[in-house]
Amino acid sequence: MAEMYENEELAERVILVGVSGQDGDDACDSLCELEELVKTAGAVTVGTVVQNRQMIHPGTYVGTGKVEEIRQMLLEKDATGIVCDDELTPSQLKNLEDLLHTKIMDRTLIILDIFAARASTREGKIQVELAQLKYRLTRLTGLGRSMSRLGGGIGTRGPGEKKLEMDRRLINSRIAQLNRELKEVKKHREITRGQRSKKGTPVAAIVGYTNAGKSTLLNHLTGADVLEEDKLFATLDPTTRLLELSGHQQILLTDTVGFIRKLPHHLIEAFRSTLEEAKYADIILHVVDASNPQADKQMHIVYETLRNLEVNGKTVITLFNKQDHILQRESIRDGRADRTLKISAKTGAGLLELKEALAETLREGKHYIEVLIPYAKSSWVVTIHMQGELVSEEYQEEGTLIKAYVPYEIYARLQKLPDTDDE
Repeated sequence: MAEMYENEELAERVILVGVSGQDGDDACDSLCELEELVKTAGAVTVGTVVQNRQMIHPGTYVGTGKVEEIRQMLLEKDATGIVCDDELTPSQLKNLEDLLHTKIMDRTLIILDIFAARASTREGKIQVELAQLKYRLTRLTGLGRSMSRLGGGIGTRGPGEKKLEMDRRLINSRIAQLNRELKEVKKHREITRGQRSKKGTPVAAIVGYTNAGKSTLLNHLTGADVLEEDKLFATLDPTTRLLELSGHQQILLTDTVGFIRKLPHHLIEAFRSTLEEAKYADIILHVVDASNPQADKQMHIVYETLRNLEVNGKTVITLFNKQDHILQRESIRDGRADRTLKISAKTGAGLLELKEALAETLREGKHYIEVLIPYAKSSWVVTIHMQGELVSEEYQEEGTLIKAYVPYEIYARLQKLPDTDDE
C-alpha cells in the first residue's frame, strides 16, 4: 500500500525592518506590534533590524550598510522576505527588491492582507478590495515581480495576483466600479441612520485600539455573538445591537473597526462610511486595554484617528478594560474623557455601572415631566416609552399619569398637549 504524505503549507519566514528617528519615537514598540501583525497574517518573524537615522532613506528605506546587513541575515535565517515598518514608496520597493532579491513587504500590505482575510460582508469585501487596488496601482511592477517569484503568501489575498496582471486601465476601471458600489452601500447606511434618527433611539459607538476588547464588550452586553479572538483585527465588519437600560430606555451599540498606529490612509478612505458611525453617534465608548503597557500611547492614537475623522463634541466614556489581567500597575487616566470606568468585558465586572452611566448620560440631555395624557392621545405614551426614560406610569380615570425624562423636542410639544389634536 502506497504511503500517504501530508503536504503542509510552510509559513513565510520574515525579517522586520524599522527606522528609529532622532525625536524619541517608539520604533521598538512599533516593531513589536508589527510582529503581532505578521503573526496574524500567518508568517513567522525570524529577525529584526532597526536603524537609527534622522530620516527614512528616500531610495532604500534604510541606508546601504543596513541593506547589506539585511542581505546577510536573509541568508543566515533562511528568510523568505522582509517587512518594513512604514509604507514604502514605489522606488523604495523596487530598489530593495533589486538589491535583496527577495519578497519585499511593508506594514500597509500586511494590514490590508489581514483585512482581506477577515472581511465577510459585501461592504467589507468592497472596502478591502478598493483599498488594496489603490495601494497596488502605483506598485504594479515591484509587487508583480516580488509575488510572481514566490507564488502566493502574504499580500496575495483578496484581489491577488490576477489583479496585478491587469494593466492600469483595467485596474482603474475596477476602482471606479467599486467606488460606485461603495456609494450605494453608503447611501443605504445613511438611510439606516436616518431611520434610527426618526425613531429617536440614541447611538453609542464602541471605539478603541485593535484587540482592546470591543467585541467581547458588545457580546456581554447584548449577546451579539460577534467573533472574539486574541488577535489584531479579529473582527472587521461593524455590528449594531440594541441595549435595554433602566427606565425602559434603549440605546444602540455599534462596534467599529479597531484602530492601530500607522493605519493605512487607503484603508481609512475605503472604510470612511463605516468609521463615520462614530461621527454620527451620540456617545463614544472608548475601550482601552488597561493591561497593555502601551495603553497611554494607544489612547493617543485613538483620539488622533477620531480627530482625523472629524469626530468632535461627543460625550466620551472611557472603559479601562481587562482589569482581570492587571496584577500590580499604576492606574492610568484619560483626561479627555467625560467619564471613566474600570471594567472587565470578559468577566462582566463593572458592566452594571456602565449601563447606569449610559442611562445617566442619556438623562442629562432630557427634561423631567409629570403629565396626564388623555387616553385619546395615547400615542404620546408610546413616544415617551421609545424616546424617553420612564420613571412611573399610573392609569387614572382621565388618562395616564406619566413621570419621565424626555428629549427637549418631546418636552416642548407636550407643553402644548391640551391644545393639540390627536397625533
